[in-house]
Amino acid sequence: MSTGDFCKGKNVWPELVGENGKEAAIIIERENPNVEAIVLPDGTAVTDDFRCDRVWVWVDCNRLVVRPPTIG
Repeated sequence: MSTGDFCKGKNVWPELVGENGKEAAIIIERENPNVEAIVLPDGTAVTDDFRCDRVWVWVDCNRLVVRPPTIG
């Protein structure tokens, strides 16, 4: 079962890889008002529970998105 089967709205943003993390978070929340985008340094330990209202935005030391933000 994919996130699109039960989470509302857009659920992945591959086009944001390489973009500024804060700006990516704004775009994500604008395109899907059901989620909160959380910007974190890549590799940060996070909870492993799945939530339809959360998107991790992983950034490198230059604050650029390093992988496609996805609901979860």
